Amino acid sequence: MEQTKYLVVGSSHAALEAVTAIRMHDAEGSLTLVTRDTLLPYSPTVLPYVVSGRSAPGDVFLRDEQFFAANRVDYRRGAALEALHTGRNAAELADGSEIIYEKVLLATGAAPAIPPIPGLDQVKYHVLRTLDDATRLHAAISQSKHAVVLGAGLVGMHAAENLVKAGASVTIVEMAKQLTDGYFDPTAAQMIEKAFVDNGATILTGSRVVKLAPSAVGATLTLENGKTLEADLLLVATGVKPNMDFLGDSGVAHDRGILVGDSMQTSVANVWAAGDCAQAKSFFSDDKVMNSILPDATEQGRIAGMAMAGDPGLKHYPGGVPLNTYHFFGRHAISVGSSRLTEGAEVVTRFDEASGRYLKAIFKDDRLLGIYGVNEFFDGGVMCQLILRRVDLSAVKQRFLANPLAVGRELMSKLWR
Repeated sequence: MEQTKYLVVGSSHAALEAVTAIRMHDAEGSLTLVTRDTLLPYSPTVLPYVVSGRSAPGDVFLRDEQFFAANRVDYRRGAALEALHTGRNAAELADGSEIIYEKVLLATGAAPAIPPIPGLDQVKYHVLRTLDDATRLHAAISQSKHAVVLGAGLVGMHAAENLVKAGASVTIVEMAKQLTDGYFDPTAAQMIEKAFVDNGATILTGSRVVKLAPSAVGATLTLENGKTLEADLLLVATGVKPNMDFLGDSGVAHDRGILVGDSMQTSVANVWAAGDCAQAKSFFSDDKVMNSILPDATEQGRIAGMAMAGDPGLKHYPGGVPLNTYHFFGRHAISVGSSRLTEGAEVVTRFDEASGRYLKAIFKDDRLLGIYGVNEFFDGGVMCQLILRRVDLSAVKQRFLANPLAVGRELMSKLWR
């Protein structure tokens, strides 16, 4: 039976960062990476650009075969994890084969969450999570005249913009009271909505699809209020769920995701998890949260790899800080940190309607908790570090609010030494 010292399951940012961290400390230990994907590694964040045609599918890979050869990684495509038998340190693959590991990282990512709408299984629809999904959606967009997007998160909004630009009549249906809920506050969401409406899209927030049925065009959608919509292209973008069906009776504790500690260890010895499948602590509370963003996946993967290899330079995970950027119709929006208004929090906003610039910053004891902007320029990574380091901004607060980009970088040059 095959054996390996390190087994990494998954092939996106968390997995690749873990491989690099392991090899930095242990250049010789056997290392196997298995992935259900049949392609070289790529980032889910690039998929909207494949859909739009700005990026060719063959140009988006994060690593090539030479990387795996140079790092002595046994890289296996099309090898999905079927079950984890932690009692005997064995990973069972979909083809029935097993790999005995000393240490394993679960970086299995997430899959589209399909809502239980009656009739959905009777109609053709698209999702957007893999490169194959993106190429299929790209091909379909040019043929669409009447498109409906279910879900107004960033995935759905990116796709909706591409459909609008391709000339389709686009309707976005969202159950929440605002679009981009969970990413941006109501003011920013209204600015984003106005840009879409001005470009011809229809936005139906606070709306729910209760039934679907095949039609001559493609699909008929019935809303809760009785209204019907016709779609020749239907995109379901109602969120994602972590890939963890393989856990079974492994004993690995999980909730909304795989529960992990400060070094990404799970409840079972020799098992770690990182990235979109991991539920880790928040920076702002004791809660364990899903923080499915690229910077966190990279950080978690690095920490997990260092822990697995026994690297003495390991620093524990400080907690998740949300960071999202979104470009739409030549504009941009960014959100960093917590929007929760804890006792004693100070909220500062400014809005220039003429220029379409909006800034909102949340402080407590002159330390940044969150910052949000539309058409405001600041470095999300720098803002995240100001939050994580709990930097006292009292001496520069007004200058910071006037120009967060310049003052943020000024602080970075002094503190990041």
